[in-house]
Amino acid sequence: MTPGDRDVAADRCREAGGALGEAFQLFAETGTAGDAAGAAGPLAGLPYAAKDMFDLAGRAPLCGLAAPLSPPPSKAAEILSLFDDAGAIRVGLARMSKLAFEPSGIGTARNPWNPEFATGGSSSGSGAAVACGAAFVAIGSDTAGSVRIPASCCGVTGWKPSPALVPDDGAMVLSPSLDTIGLFARGAADILMVADATGLFDRANAAAETAGDVGRKTNGSIAIAEDLLPRCDPSVRSACEDGIAVLKRLGRPSITCRAGPAIDDNGAAALRVLGAECARAFGEIPALSRDEPDLARRLSAGLAIDDDTLRRDLDGRPEARAAFIDGVFGGADVLVTPAMAIRTPSLAEVDPSVPGFSGRTLYALSAFLRFANYLGLPALALPTGFDDRGMPVALQLVGRPYADRTLLELGTAFQAASNWHGRVPPHARPILEATEGLSR
Repeated sequence: MTPGDRDVAADRCREAGGALGEAFQLFAETGTAGDAAGAAGPLAGLPYAAKDMFDLAGRAPLCGLAAPLSPPPSKAAEILSLFDDAGAIRVGLARMSKLAFEPSGIGTARNPWNPEFATGGSSSGSGAAVACGAAFVAIGSDTAGSVRIPASCCGVTGWKPSPALVPDDGAMVLSPSLDTIGLFARGAADILMVADATGLFDRANAAAETAGDVGRKTNGSIAIAEDLLPRCDPSVRSACEDGIAVLKRLGRPSITCRAGPAIDDNGAAALRVLGAECARAFGEIPALSRDEPDLARRLSAGLAIDDDTLRRDLDGRPEARAAFIDGVFGGADVLVTPAMAIRTPSLAEVDPSVPGFSGRTLYALSAFLRFANYLGLPALALPTGFDDRGMPVALQLVGRPYADRTLLELGTAFQAASNWHGRVPPHARPILEATEGLSR
C-alpha cells in the first residue's frame, strides 16, 4: 500500500464508521507515513493501530480522557518506533477506556459483531480495529485482561506477553507490577510474524535469562482446566468444549487439571495490587478529581489497601508462580481455560446508568484472566465459536514464563485446524469495502 493509498484508506475507514452511527469511530487521530528506511522494512505497508496511551513526539496520549495529564513528550514510545522502523503504517490511535481502568469498553468503540454489545476494555478500540479490518495488527495493554477481554468480545486473537518482552517505554503506567503491552491480530500466525519482524523474541531470550526461566525442554503437552467449564454460561461452555476438541485432535499429550482455586486466589491478589498501585499513581491527581470525579473515586478506593498488604502480595509472587506451575501445569507446557465465563455482555448489562446494573458483570469479565498478570505468565486468547446470542467466545492458552513462542505456535496450529478466527463481523463490511481496489 502506497502512502497515498494509506491516507485514502484511513479516510474511507473513518467515513464508513460515521455512516454506521459512529460504531467504528475507532481512531482519535490519523498517523503518518514511516520514513524511507522503514519503507523497506519487513512490515513495509502493514497497517496498524495503537491504543491511545503511547507517546508520540509532540503529542501526549489522551488515555481515554478529554485532555492529557502530561506535557507533550519529545519522542515516540519504543513499541511504536519498532513498528515504524519495520515499515508498518500507523493508521490511527484507537479509543480506550479512561486510564485503562474499565473492563467493558462501554462508551468507546462499538462491537463490529453487534453494536449493542460491549467490545470489552480497556483496549476496546484496538480489538475492534482488527475485528473490522481497519488494521492488520493493533497494539494494546493488558493489566488484568485488557487485551484478552476485547479479543474475546470482538472475535480476534489477543496476546498478553511475558513481562518485559514488549517494551513499555513511553506507555501510560497504570499498575507497574501488572502492566504488559500486547498485540491483537486476526490470527496467532500474524502475531508471530509481527513479533519476529520487530525483534520481540530477542528481548524474550534476554528477559528469560535474567529471570532464570530457561533450560526446560518442552513436549507440547497441554493441561485442560476442566473444573472451570461448569462455571461458564452454557453456550460459552459449549463453544470452549468445541475448541478443546480441536486442540485434542492436534495430537498433543493432554491432561486434565483443577485450576479454579489457584486462579481465584491469584486473581484476588492481582486485584489488590491493581487497586493499590492505580490509587498511588492516579488517586490524588487534582485534574482527575475536577474533571473525572467518578473515575477518581474508583481509583482512590485502592488507597484503603495499605503498603504492607501491597508489599506482601508483590513479595509473594515468585512463590505463588512456582506453586501454580507445579500444582496446575504439572508437567504440561500450556494451560487451557475459557477466556471468560460469561457471554459477551450487552451494553445495557455493563452500563452503570441503567437500573439493575451490577458490578458483578464487570468483575466476571476478568475472572479467568487476571491471575496471569499477577504471576507473570504469557497468555493468548483465541476465537473458539459463538454464544447463543451470536457473539464471539474465546479460549485462553497460558504458557510458562517466557514460553511465548510455544504459545503462539500452538495457537497457530489450533487455527490451522479451525476457522473461527477467519469469520468476518457483519458490521465490518462497510470498512472492508472502503479499502477495496487500493493497491497492495
